[in-house]
Amino acid sequence: MPRKAFDSLIYETRDGAAWLTVNRPDKLNALNRAVVEQIVAAQELAVNDPDVGVVVLTGAGEKAFVAGADIEEMSALGATEAQAFSRFLQESLDRLEHSPKPVIAAVNGFALGGGCELALACHLRLAVDTARFGQPEVNLGLTPGAGGTQRLQRIVGRGRALELILTGDPIDAAEAWRIGLVNRVAPAETFGECVDHCIKTLLGKSPIALSRALEAVISGGECAQPEALRLEASLFGLCFATEDMREGTRAFLEKRKPAFSGR
Repeated sequence: MPRKAFDSLIYETRDGAAWLTVNRPDKLNALNRAVVEQIVAAQELAVNDPDVGVVVLTGAGEKAFVAGADIEEMSALGATEAQAFSRFLQESLDRLEHSPKPVIAAVNGFALGGGCELALACHLRLAVDTARFGQPEVNLGLTPGAGGTQRLQRIVGRGRALELILTGDPIDAAEAWRIGLVNRVAPAETFGECVDHCIKTLLGKSPIALSRALEAVISGGECAQPEALRLEASLFGLCFATEDMREGTRAFLEKRKPAFSGR
């Protein structure tokens, strides 16, 4: 179980997955520049590790995934500095969202403000039933600045996104699931099994197909539909040049489980 400790994040790999654990439980894992830089660095380690097929992002302790941005650090910023910090956050989470390997947010507690935005940048969101989500920035005289105004509406629709952003009110995990903000909810005693099941499911697929599907959805979603459809067709065609496609179709015809090689 290779493990690497950053100042505020723990990176470890096991059974084909890289686990990135934000490790500031005394601050409810609040995000600051250093934490975000370490998340990006750890994610790059995972992407470049051939033994890793899935990335899991979670928080240390039992209270919070990431409870928000570090208000103490942000309160010292001027307008120009704040704009630059917002762009830094946006670009960092863009890199996470455009990961060629699936990224799972294992939301084990509060995911508020920057924490919610971090989860939104992940491809799948699994939540413990006691988790709470929200964009409470208006309560501080602020707006979301790490992509929340854009990703939230793309996931739950403009009406629900506006309600969450304008009221600043948090929602529980059940409501987050109902509106499509999270993919799965599980009680604490089975949450680990829920995450493990998702990891195993993804690891059983062709890593090439997963990567190209992610590109089609994420990059295609940023384009006009005609351009996105051309991208989809191109990626679909490229799959036919892979050993994984031949193995997958053979396994289907032979009624057996495929053994994908990632080639």
